[in-house]
Amino acid sequence: MKTDPAKILIVDDDEKIVFAFCEVLKKEKYKSIVARNGEEALEKVSAMSPDVVFMDITMPKLDGLDALGRIKEQNPFIPVIIITGYGTMQTAIKAMQLGAFEYLTKPLDVDKIREVTRRALASIRSPMAAAEQHASFKADIIQRYELVGNSVAMQEIYKLIGSVSTTPNHTSVLIIGESGTGKELVARAIHSNSANANEPFVGINCTVLPETLLESELFGYEKGAFTGAGERKLGKFEIARGGTIFLDEIGNLSPNLQQKLLRVLQEREFERVGGNDPIHIEGRFIAATNQDIEREVKKGNFREDLFYRLNVVAIRVPPLRERREDISLLANYFLSKYNDQLKKSVKGFTDDAMALLQAYAYPGNVRELENLTERAVMLTRGEVILPDALGEITASDSDKAVSLPVVSPAFSKSRDHVINMFEKQFLVEQLRRHRGNVTAAAKTSKMTRQNFQRLMNKHKLRAEPFRA
Repeated sequence: MKTDPAKILIVDDDEKIVFAFCEVLKKEKYKSIVARNGEEALEKVSAMSPDVVFMDITMPKLDGLDALGRIKEQNPFIPVIIITGYGTMQTAIKAMQLGAFEYLTKPLDVDKIREVTRRALASIRSPMAAAEQHASFKADIIQRYELVGNSVAMQEIYKLIGSVSTTPNHTSVLIIGESGTGKELVARAIHSNSANANEPFVGINCTVLPETLLESELFGYEKGAFTGAGERKLGKFEIARGGTIFLDEIGNLSPNLQQKLLRVLQEREFERVGGNDPIHIEGRFIAATNQDIEREVKKGNFREDLFYRLNVVAIRVPPLRERREDISLLANYFLSKYNDQLKKSVKGFTDDAMALLQAYAYPGNVRELENLTERAVMLTRGEVILPDALGEITASDSDKAVSLPVVSPAFSKSRDHVINMFEKQFLVEQLRRHRGNVTAAAKTSKMTRQNFQRLMNKHKLRAEPFRA
């Protein structure tokens, strides 16, 4: 028995994007339906019942996010994939909260379009999976908390934040990442975009206090529970109420506290130290660690059952060296921040200074980049930041000096050589990522096409023709 081809609605006011979509979908034997704006998309959804929708955000009359909300009201199970030319944390989170099936940034990868389309079509064959995928929650306020980045890795984190923030409070989250990557910022973003955003966000660092004091901080205590307990004290769990409890560096909890925390997660209740009355807890637990926690489980240092209780949703925050395309964005963000705080008016970085920032290894991750930028703004007397203001990372004999796999030890380690080697590597990676599409590579690199082409000529690079 012959089945009708799946109907895919493409909503975009860019003729080239629409044409490219139609060509890809034609090869996959799907039927394309086209709408030029959000209002027309709503009409097509009602009249033609497409199986999947691809929709741009920025359009005339009715933008993609507003149209998404109204489409989900009509049909909550239709997979809607949001596409945008400039992805931000706010739009990614809001799209996922409104029920988007997926969130893609331009330029679009043809293989990704095919894969997402197949996955979306598969989801509508499973109503339960679709219901979970498209759970909808509208956020009134979206707050950045300095989560900055447009890299693929950060876009994935934004999508996870949007999805997790719609789940019930008993869904625990484990955030994994090196020190300085912004794990607490991710936790705060989940909280601020959740239904319990008006409840407290209560954080505690599990490495700061000895075990006895940490237990009192977490659970609180009754008057007379121990020497010096002159009055009842509420613990962090009780203060959080229906909000969020953030346990930073969870891998450092003692075995005794691991066992007690496991009971809290299982029973959703606890007693104050010296008390007998159970106290029910509604808050969400978010834990973070810079350790390889699975390795600690295998070594017997961390309870396996507690790990699985915490690891309901895992979010890995990548080190800065794995998302170098965000360095320029972050550096300029911190430049603006410290201009305001220090009452300065530094306009930017010289090309050499930015190249050094781009090439540096950042053992301290985003936190180190922020500290470097704050120091540079403080020391700069002119309008732009020069390499000398980044003195800590310009010395070739520093333990923190640039370390690039393409630089052979036999090569000169002069600053100019390192900059040139990084520059060429960066161009090659961007061209490879975008399959030779110079315009797309330049846009991702935050350069004009002319400047990107000039650097290609400088390094004698040629772009291969773009192929779908």
